[in-house]
Amino acid sequence: MAESSRVPAAENTLRILSLLASSRGPLPASMIATRLALPRSTVYHLLNVLERNGYVMHLAEERRFGLGIAAVELSSAYARQEPLSRLGRPILAALVDRVGVSAHLAVLHGRDVLYVVEERALNAPSLVTDVDVRLPAHLTASGRAILAALPKAQVRALFPHSDSFVQIHDGAQNIDRYSKLRSVLSRVELRGYAEEQGEVTPGFASVAVAVRDHRGWPAAGLAVTFQASEVPPETWLEYADSVRIAADELSKRLYGRAIVGE
Repeated sequence: MAESSRVPAAENTLRILSLLASSRGPLPASMIATRLALPRSTVYHLLNVLERNGYVMHLAEERRFGLGIAAVELSSAYARQEPLSRLGRPILAALVDRVGVSAHLAVLHGRDVLYVVEERALNAPSLVTDVDVRLPAHLTASGRAILAALPKAQVRALFPHSDSFVQIHDGAQNIDRYSKLRSVLSRVELRGYAEEQGEVTPGFASVAVAVRDHRGWPAAGLAVTFQASEVPPETWLEYADSVRIAADELSKRLYGRAIVGE
């Protein structure tokens, strides 16, 4: 009897997580209760449990709830296992053959990106973006592509204060507070692709595009990396176009159709 009494709570917890995952941004508890036809007291109780365990974050100023780091890590764990690596590798290999520079695929892992696939171009130098390497998301092109596709409130929750911004070395941009990151992400939204130059590895640059799921949510970042001094600016745009085509193809294979960003 005691075991069966916990089933509705488990089901309602999953329903809350599913609703938050399918929403474009954090939601008020009252809206969650209305959409799921649940008593507000039940919703508040379950949200408190989820928040204590990191699966939900509470944005106190906005009186809204969104997915927490633990939920993001579950998503990343799924992405690391089979679909992204198995389906992404041949797409990255074809991309490398087409553009002649190395490519990689990364997923968001907290405030970092975790690299799950790397395809190195022939005779290309080794890069730090190897499989299972983690780097600060705000410094990488892949991370910026993902962050730019997330709701602003979600990004703000990931980077609540200046201590959230880790620096690897003195790079082209010193992103040490949220306003600077927001400026970078706004440029990503405007251009339709992300870039970085020298902030991960001096002398190297990357361009990246988000791989979106069937709801338009960023599931991963797909990027190419090259020696910046050897590539003229117009070629960066060509790389971005090729990366976008590859990202759309991966999205189509993963979710049945390509997703066009808003």
